[in-house]
Amino acid sequence: MSSETQRIKPFKVGEATFGDGRLTLIAGPCVVESREHALWMARECQKRAQDAGLDYVFKASYDKANRSSHASYRGPGMREGLEALRAVKGETGLPVLTDVHDISQVEEAAGAADVLQIPAFLCRQTDLIVAACETGRAVNVKKGQFLAPTDARNIVEKARTAGCERLLLTERGFTFGYNNLVVDMRSFPIMRGFGAPVVFDVTHSLQLPGGLGSATGGQSEYIEPLARAGVACGVDAVFMEVHEAPERALSDGPNALPLARLAALLGTLRDIHSLVGARAAAAV
Repeated sequence: MSSETQRIKPFKVGEATFGDGRLTLIAGPCVVESREHALWMARECQKRAQDAGLDYVFKASYDKANRSSHASYRGPGMREGLEALRAVKGETGLPVLTDVHDISQVEEAAGAADVLQIPAFLCRQTDLIVAACETGRAVNVKKGQFLAPTDARNIVEKARTAGCERLLLTERGFTFGYNNLVVDMRSFPIMRGFGAPVVFDVTHSLQLPGGLGSATGGQSEYIEPLARAGVACGVDAVFMEVHEAPERALSDGPNALPLARLAALLGTLRDIHSLVGARAAAAV
């Protein structure tokens, strides 16, 4: 492994930088609930990230194709959802991340978002990854719940072959029995060894997929300890679904971080990141 470790090349997405030793926050509601809600959440998260001294990227989906039930809320759709994301970019200046599920969505989504995200269940879809990379946008690929961290090397090679110079890899837990996910902390240094900045999707790692029968459950009470552990392992960014009232969220409420808990957590993560970085520098 050590002989194949590649140095990470830092890159910028808007005002956010990945891979240069700083910690970046990627956060927002699971889906766009309305234009007004997306703007409000973006500003509230931005304020807390700035107070903690962290770069920030707003995230929200215009459509969540992977739902437990046909009755689950998927989002407002491309037209209305991308309009809301453009409003966030235009009125806050923040970079924006959103999912694409099909090649037909890529070009239009790239017109609104700074980062195109490949969902975990689609991380082996070569044509989708290539299409996202060819837009010139930054691309975030979530490692599937069925992949070992070493398998992420193939994702990196696909993206680089397609000319992607700004690639993120995201850990979001591994399937462990029925309705449960676990995070192997070894995955962070392993995936960083492939030369891409690594993101820890804390809140999706605490899902209980299908755990409520017709919906996904979650264990949001463990967000803080899991986030602390991931940052201590040296991730480049933390990804969290945040909502002011998770009990009213239209999607993924059970695993979302309440907005009221965000500021304290970001301060702690900043301090852990600084400590780990200082110790690593001293050991060189």
